[in-house]
Amino acid sequence: MFKDEDETAQPRTKEIERLEKRLIRLKYLAHKYKRAEIIQNALLELSNIATQVSSLEEFYLGVHQHLKQLISADNFFIATLDVATGGLTVPFFADEKDAHPAQLYPEQSLSTLLQQGLTGYVFKTGKALLCDDTLVDELVAAGQIVNLGSPCHLWLGVPIRHEDMVTGVLVVQTYDTNVHYGDIEVELMTFICHHISGVMERLKHQEQLEQAIQQRTKELSQAYDKLKQEVYERRRAERLQKSLFEIAELANSSADNPDFYAQLHNVIRHLIPANNCYIALLNEEETHLTFPFYVSQLGNGHPGTRPLQDGLTEYVLKHKRPLLLDQNDINALIVSGELYTKAPSLNHTQTMHQWIGIPLFIHDQVRGALTIYSFSMTQNYQIKDLELLTFVSQHIGTAIEKKLSAESLQRSYEELEEKVIARTRALAELNKDLEKEIRQRRNMEAKLVHDAKHDALTGLPNRAMFMERLNQAIKHVRRHSLDQFALLFIDLDRFKQINDTLGHIEGDRFLIETASRLRSCIRSNDTLARLGGDEFVILLDCISSIDDAKDVSERVIQKISQPYRSGTIEFNSGASIGITISGNHRLDTSESMLRNADTAMYQAKANGKGCYVIFDDSSSEQAMQDAAFENDFRLALQAHALQLSYSPIVDLQTQQPYALECRLFWEHPQRGTIQQEQLSVLAEQANLTVELDKYTITALDSTYIELLRCHGDQLDLHLMLSSQHLKHKHVLRSLKNTLKQTRLNLNRLWLFFNEKSLVQETENHINGFALLQKLGVNLGISHYGSGHSSLNSLLFLPIKALKLDTNIAKQLQDEQHIKLISAYQKTASTLDLLIFAGGLTNQEQIQIFSSLGYQFGQGGALTDTFTLLESPQQVCA
Repeated sequence: MFKDEDETAQPRTKEIERLEKRLIRLKYLAHKYKRAEIIQNALLELSNIATQVSSLEEFYLGVHQHLKQLISADNFFIATLDVATGGLTVPFFADEKDAHPAQLYPEQSLSTLLQQGLTGYVFKTGKALLCDDTLVDELVAAGQIVNLGSPCHLWLGVPIRHEDMVTGVLVVQTYDTNVHYGDIEVELMTFICHHISGVMERLKHQEQLEQAIQQRTKELSQAYDKLKQEVYERRRAERLQKSLFEIAELANSSADNPDFYAQLHNVIRHLIPANNCYIALLNEEETHLTFPFYVSQLGNGHPGTRPLQDGLTEYVLKHKRPLLLDQNDINALIVSGELYTKAPSLNHTQTMHQWIGIPLFIHDQVRGALTIYSFSMTQNYQIKDLELLTFVSQHIGTAIEKKLSAESLQRSYEELEEKVIARTRALAELNKDLEKEIRQRRNMEAKLVHDAKHDALTGLPNRAMFMERLNQAIKHVRRHSLDQFALLFIDLDRFKQINDTLGHIEGDRFLIETASRLRSCIRSNDTLARLGGDEFVILLDCISSIDDAKDVSERVIQKISQPYRSGTIEFNSGASIGITISGNHRLDTSESMLRNADTAMYQAKANGKGCYVIFDDSSSEQAMQDAAFENDFRLALQAHALQLSYSPIVDLQTQQPYALECRLFWEHPQRGTIQQEQLSVLAEQANLTVELDKYTITALDSTYIELLRCHGDQLDLHLMLSSQHLKHKHVLRSLKNTLKQTRLNLNRLWLFFNEKSLVQETENHINGFALLQKLGVNLGISHYGSGHSSLNSLLFLPIKALKLDTNIAKQLQDEQHIKLISAYQKTASTLDLLIFAGGLTNQEQIQIFSSLGYQFGQGGALTDTFTLLESPQQVCA
């Protein structure tokens, strides 16, 4: 192209620069075209692989080998979607660092793992994803993926599509920071995914046909050389088909056909030489063999029934598979002791050349054997004869099964006919008794149906029946939007106290009487049901407004509040009612309405009991607030945000402190100060009662040194503990260990347990008190007078004090109650027990208790002089 210049000539500077730039561009284009040629050749090779491979595994391996020539693909795997199950699998995986995910996470579902990671993200979005560590961290932070496996430099995943559906993901990744992926790699991977999709679809349709095609191809390739053999096989097949028709005709022949087995033998002879043949069958007990057919060239007599031993027939029955044996095989089995060891007299195989035994399956079990054998060396059986006889034996077994069934059926018919004649007379005589029994059964069925849907105690509909009627009512108001119904959830107040005090029998009578009162408050078309315990529900059908539900609720509260009488004892109860109305929410269900009414009922109990509350969104919001309050309490307990205070117990005569009761309080940021009583309720709801008590002991231990510094060891310390510590051995052991580990003077420590719990768990209290007494602590009963424990129970407990229920101080206006309070003091004095009066709010109460002989008390009236102590410093002050 260019004219050679004289080597000695001086080249022009601009011309040289232009030629150098052109040379650089030509080198770049040459490199680009070279790479394009490599990519084109690799893609052509991949296309050739896609058309040549016979399995996806082979194609994946080829893709991997050729892909490594184009991009860094040493870390490569393919994830596919199982359309039937929706799960993800990894049919091909190659990674230089990580093992297969199934090995890394053996205890987790591989599909779940993949769906949580980058692979699942590509499945969801259906778009190719090229990301580095930064993008991975962003996706993890956004909650889009879970980071799995070792960190990599770059990760590239491309979806595999078929008919606009993502069926897989092709992934390459690199740990080498010198390797970079770009649009060319994405385009290349997309092209490969297209081929993978095509190969997957092609192999899916060809996989089922491949074996048949290969077999047929092999047959066609041999057809020219084996034409005569094919003709023979066709004739043999025709004979086989004819034989199967003949066996089918025999199977449908009459049960009393005397030539059945001989005709079966003729069918077999058309297929295979069978001059020596017999059929053996097991009896029903499977202890003996019978021989319904036997033919032999030796002219031996027909064998009779014999017990199972260790002959060739038993050998077939034992192994349950077809056998072709020659003389050497039989002799080897005899030498090994598997044949004719127990019954050598059965051995007549010395002159046999070959022996075939086929198990017969009758009623899906091996119940017999078909056997043929030869004596001539010129008559040789082959494997194909064994296979043919095995195939025919299935139909023979079916024919014998039908014959035996027909014979059994015929015998059954004959026996049945005889029994029918006999039973006809008996049935005629028993007809009247049968009619009576039918009536009884119908009554019983009706009773069972009634019992299944009604409460056994009150006779009211139970939960199952009520939910059915509630569902019907909801469906009705959905069809008829102008109709309306109300649901009342009723919980009886003080039922547990009544049950524990008067016993379960009186408790049942109380529930029956309550059910009767509730019936009188509703109409005949309304539904009253008992859900269980002391919970009742009422479905008010077809009401005109919410006022109807309010009227019924007021009647119920009025009826339930009337006194109940049990013998000479008169007691009162009450009802808390939650109300919900249909139509407030379009998606109301029976469960949601019952739950809403239940929520409203608990709000009514929180409002003071003996009232009703109509559910609205604020009720639900209140429930959420209560749950949040409970969660705040858990967090406060964990953060040690509860503080300790001390309530003085004062000598009523000297007005001097005798002991300090340790109480907790909590400064809630929104709700203000939460006192011990509410903390105890929260702990019980959150199942943290034991933890709250341990918190109190730990807090007391941490301030004990300051208490000693201020007061010395002169004041006793009172702790109110839950009886949960006494119910389980491991909880009681934990309490003992906690007390042992403190710095407290256990001889000056008093532990009080609630009297109501004592009534319910007397045995646990006796055992628990016996163990706690060994620590040297003083034991007492709190809230005395509220649980109605018997005086006998005090004799069995190693207690030293009683602490009256605070509500007793409110009942001093009643002369009878004053007598009862005096009896408490005399009882304690007689048993050498200290007794503490609580809830003293005025001087009048203090004077009355002093006049009755009470020495110690505590309450608001006694803290006028002694400020409520919230810290050791205040105790010192």
